[in-house]
Amino acid sequence: MKHQQIDQFAARLAADKRAAVYDGSKSGYDARLRALTTSYTAPDALRRLAGDIKQHTVENLDTYLPQAADRLAANGAQIHWAVDSEEACAHVLRIMRENNATKIVKAKTMVSEEIGLAPYLEKEGLECLETDLGEFIIQIDHDHPSHIVKPIIHKNRREIAASFEKNGLGAYDDDPTTITRRARRHLRHKYLAADIGLTGANFVSAESGRIVLVTNEGNSRFCLAATKIHIALVGIEKILPRDRDLALFLNLLARSATGQQLTSYTEFIRGPKSPGQPDGPEQMHVIFVDNGRSEVLASNCREILRCIRCAACLNVCPIYRQSSGHAYRAVYPGPVGAVLTPLLAGKRFPELADLPKASTLCGACNEVCPVNIPIPDLLLRLRDRGKQEKSEAALAASPPMGEFAILASSPFLWKTAMKAGVMAPLVPTFLMPAAGKTWVRTRGLPAWRGGKFRKWMKNRQKH
Repeated sequence: MKHQQIDQFAARLAADKRAAVYDGSKSGYDARLRALTTSYTAPDALRRLAGDIKQHTVENLDTYLPQAADRLAANGAQIHWAVDSEEACAHVLRIMRENNATKIVKAKTMVSEEIGLAPYLEKEGLECLETDLGEFIIQIDHDHPSHIVKPIIHKNRREIAASFEKNGLGAYDDDPTTITRRARRHLRHKYLAADIGLTGANFVSAESGRIVLVTNEGNSRFCLAATKIHIALVGIEKILPRDRDLALFLNLLARSATGQQLTSYTEFIRGPKSPGQPDGPEQMHVIFVDNGRSEVLASNCREILRCIRCAACLNVCPIYRQSSGHAYRAVYPGPVGAVLTPLLAGKRFPELADLPKASTLCGACNEVCPVNIPIPDLLLRLRDRGKQEKSEAALAASPPMGEFAILASSPFLWKTAMKAGVMAPLVPTFLMPAAGKTWVRTRGLPAWRGGKFRKWMKNRQKH
């Protein structure tokens, strides 16, 4: 039986990589649990409230998105709209060309990863430097992030030290403090030499037009301190209706993502600098990016647009912990990626239709989600879509269920199978169906315990 691609990747994953991903994700989950339960007596009620607010916003995006754009424009920002990744990258390139800019310093933004901005600009002979420490390491290694919040969760400090030495950032030294200081020293003059600072947006208030950025390294503030132009890449789903909603979402985001009460730096940006401000960007460009989100909004999986990119679902997911983010073959890994990636792929959905099957459907992702996304339900809907479209990727490693359907729909056959089930552990492997052979290759069958309920019920009826 053909294996799913994610299973094949997990089987080849080096033990040290698996251990790094497991330890990093588990520590994130533990920190989240402590932060929420010590701060709030009813965190689930807050999750449900946040989910309702985001769902309301998504379903009324035709009202809130223009409102946010109008407020930003009134604050002095220039608004651009991008239907797809190519148009989004073209907007950034045009802004650079119009201002004779050649260097961008970039804060962490998943949308820029999604549209492939850095390689696009590099092909045009322009410099686009990552300033988030994890993303910077990914960039100099020509690697890809494997986690939404912790992009180098799959690396250890020895690999990072070797990478710094290879790229001329100092002799080998795997002391974390030394690594951080060397990155700081390298990046500091880059901020001063850059023409443009580029960020994403964690949230955008439709009420005031404020863009909200949260970081723990302060790199977004450095990106905007010396540059004359600020470009913000914003997914159209990042809108919140009111400023007051930010109190709820900022508290949930920090606790769910990193286990903090609040991130180290939280910035509220209304627009370019005012005449009375001593420094800051003189121009602000906001590029609202669709890139398939409208199609997602029109689908039966629109709830995924509530996502605030906290990665709590990655940290708790047993599949992610064993396979790493790279197994998902896309920018968004883990449970959220298993839903979002195939949806954003558009016509390429059949190629990625196996991802919704990368789940045990245990429901842990839904339980930890700060905006209460019903991820298991969405995975089932996408599995059904993959089957209806007869995607080869979706059907891979799927055992035929016709025989089981016959068995399960006949009381006589089912009772017979229950009685014969005690013999299952004695069946030789070579006589097992393909699905059974795959199962016992890495695990043993448990002791048979079936039939006891029926015996109990039969005896109870007698008495």
